[in-house]
Amino acid sequence: MNKWISFVGILLICTGLVYVGASLFGIQQQKHAQDESMAAAQKAVSTVPSSPSEDRQNGEAIGILRIPALDREVPIVTGADEDDLEKGVGHVPSTALPGEGDRIFLAGHRDTVFTRMGELKPGDVLEIRMAEGTFTYRMTDSMIVDQDDLSVMRPAGEEVLTLSTCFPFEYLSSTDQRYIIHARPAD
Repeated sequence: MNKWISFVGILLICTGLVYVGASLFGIQQQKHAQDESMAAAQKAVSTVPSSPSEDRQNGEAIGILRIPALDREVPIVTGADEDDLEKGVGHVPSTALPGEGDRIFLAGHRDTVFTRMGELKPGDVLEIRMAEGTFTYRMTDSMIVDQDDLSVMRPAGEEVLTLSTCFPFEYLSSTDQRYIIHARPAD
């Protein structure tokens, strides 16, 4: 009996070590992907736009989102599927880009690029740097919506920056709510 208990204990410890190792490997891969995207984003913001936004490929770095209140800069990539979000903040291609006078929708993971987003408050600055220029926004409000609520992506008829991440922040698995931040161009 004691042999079986020892065997099960060792098996559980080994399983835990494998799980932790795999998690650390995944985190390191994601960090590497974000570092590569940041380098590409820095290059993208310092060059003349080479292609219209509709010609950009998913995962392509197009800019940098700077959040001074969190002392954070993260790359912005085209697209918002899982592969894109591993590289940085994802711009939903069906929405506008800065300077186009409509809703700009950016999505990111709450445990990577959008860590501590709940600390932002109205008046905080959000800055987007792209080859087309630097665009500054001030947070106006935040809200929590169901994941199926697509109204936060609809055209607004005026320039609005919308950021989205999973909510609640503390969960370790997927959730059915989204934390939304709205910001308007700073004067």
